Amino acid sequence: MDRRTLLAAGLAAGSLAASPALAKDKPMSRLYPVLQAIIAAWHRQDVEAVLVNVTDDIIWRNTSGFAPAIRGKDEMRKALLVMAPRIKTNNWRIFDYAESADRLFMEGVDEFWTVDGNHVAIPYAGSLVFRGGLVCEWREYFDGRISSSMKDGAPMSDEVKEMISRPVAK
Repeated sequence: MDRRTLLAAGLAAGSLAASPALAKDKPMSRLYPVLQAIIAAWHRQDVEAVLVNVTDDIIWRNTSGFAPAIRGKDEMRKALLVMAPRIKTNNWRIFDYAESADRLFMEGVDEFWTVDGNHVAIPYAGSLVFRGGLVCEWREYFDGRISSSMKDGAPMSDEVKEMISRPVAK
């Protein structure tokens, strides 16, 4: 084997070992830690800690298109301040996510217990768009019928139980 062949083989082996597709660990995430901080803040119902992770001109589409988007940090604050007192405790979590450039795609469940004693679990998918390390657009997609019926006291279906019994993303 000549020196050129040996060098080419060594470079190829090195690039394969460094390939994220072949790495044992997931590549370092840039955007997911921001969502984790938002989730941790919401678990504490700390509205201001949620808001430090979004831009002043955030567009929050949190109704799956049922109602107009919430526009701006001040409007998001108002919406969260209305939501927080209705929730006794929450277990919002993410099962899967993927990052692409300035976007974070996620699948999870918004699970909470209301002060009225209702247990609500809403499986959903969503997308966050980032600018300068902050969320500037947030889109959520879910079946509003599940949300409404559970908020009215309907029990969780076996299908929803199965959908939300997955491990949390790391």
